[in-house]
Amino acid sequence: MVLSKIASQTDVSIHSTFASRYVRNSLPRFKMPENSIPKEAAYQIINDELMLDGNPRLNLASFVTTWMEPECDKLIMDAINKNYVDMDEYPVTTELQNRCVNMIAHLFNAPLGDSEAAVGVGTVGSSEAIMLAGLAFKRKWQNKRKAEGKPYDKPNIVTGANVQVCWEKFARYFEVELKEVKLREGYYVMDPAQAVEMVDENTICVAAILGSTLNGEFEDVKLLNDLLVEKNKETGWDTPIHVDAASGGFIAPFLYPELEWDFRLPLVKSINVSGHKYGLVYAGIGWVIWRSKEDLPEELIFHINYLGADQPTFTLNFSKGSSQVIAQYYQLIRLGCEGYRNVMENCHENAMVLKEGLEKTGRFNIVSKDNGVPLVAFSLKDNKRHDEFEISEMLRRYGWIVPAYTMPADAQHITVLRVVIREDFSRTLAERLVLDIQKVLHELDTLPAKVNAKLAVAVEENGKNGTVKKTALETQREITAYWKKYVSDRKINQTQIC
Repeated sequence: MVLSKIASQTDVSIHSTFASRYVRNSLPRFKMPENSIPKEAAYQIINDELMLDGNPRLNLASFVTTWMEPECDKLIMDAINKNYVDMDEYPVTTELQNRCVNMIAHLFNAPLGDSEAAVGVGTVGSSEAIMLAGLAFKRKWQNKRKAEGKPYDKPNIVTGANVQVCWEKFARYFEVELKEVKLREGYYVMDPAQAVEMVDENTICVAAILGSTLNGEFEDVKLLNDLLVEKNKETGWDTPIHVDAASGGFIAPFLYPELEWDFRLPLVKSINVSGHKYGLVYAGIGWVIWRSKEDLPEELIFHINYLGADQPTFTLNFSKGSSQVIAQYYQLIRLGCEGYRNVMENCHENAMVLKEGLEKTGRFNIVSKDNGVPLVAFSLKDNKRHDEFEISEMLRRYGWIVPAYTMPADAQHITVLRVVIREDFSRTLAERLVLDIQKVLHELDTLPAKVNAKLAVAVEENGKNGTVKKTALETQREITAYWKKYVSDRKINQTQIC
């Protein structure tokens, strides 16, 4: 006799996930549900919502790696449950990090002896790396001032206004004055001469950017070093340099090996680089390397023994995954210098393809430089009717995420679009992007002007009423301010709890 039974409500495994009550009823969004749900339903609910995210491969705003080889993906998943900080339990992982530190230090021409180990650490990203480097500079400066019997309560850092926001975070979190060299139209990086002029006895370091976030340009670190050497001689100070090579650290050694920006320059005391950018690893890994042990104050290093052995640690966080460290080591030995050189050359060539395609439209000014991070930053030659923010918005219809933004002070009136060329951005995609930009331009040409037309009318009315007529620059600044507020308001509305 065959026994049979009617499936009860608890026999959820035999039901179709989409037919079950778990996907037919809404789940609470901001409180934990009272009851459990089947794993299949939980997966489907989350997976369905994530489909609304953008495609990472088409996110041209980001410098962060979005593709790695399947073999490396497997290594990452195999190590997903390893806590990197457990060095005594995972000694091989610790050894791999040390190998990465030494490989990168040699890549940056650190003055190491034959058997001398490099001084550095893996971090969550360049933001943490910059925090650690900044703390080392601050503590070393404070120690020197204390020994000389001088005040040590007003440290400052000199940077360009083009620095990434992590420098502003460091300054605010750790109470360091940020002295910024303003930009100007046509010159969107820190001017070394102006930077050196701003240096005083309280300057803990000057931060140079190897690969500006705004337009990919390399700042002239060698000129900065030479000028600062002279100022140090004149004043008796010993103001050092930190190089923020988050984007350019894995590019310059392979595309521009003769460029002097690293530890070949005597005042460069530390360098940070993002492994998850052109180090070709998924998000979550950065590196900071010091020139020598003397440049990292010993009192900043903690020693713990409650994980099984004495372990030195110099990080802002404690626990973190091991996967990204392992992935970085994979890329360094898998690609070697030859592989990294090929990848960077390919990225640069694809950037030139995109640049030439945009120039052929006759509608854009190219703001980025040919030498630097492989990206293309560009702005409209004529944005009286439509501007860069509208192009950015309309490109999303084709799946592309291309950011539009304004330059920092004193070039706020300049608005640009930026496309970052990563390893997985092929020539075919570059050519397709140009075609889609042309479609957007054609569509915009058929549409009435939006904000700009209203502002033009307002300017004209002001003239009729006897008020002073605004210049084209003032009008453009009003347009830029309007769009910044418009984009900001949209973001707020999209994130409001309803």
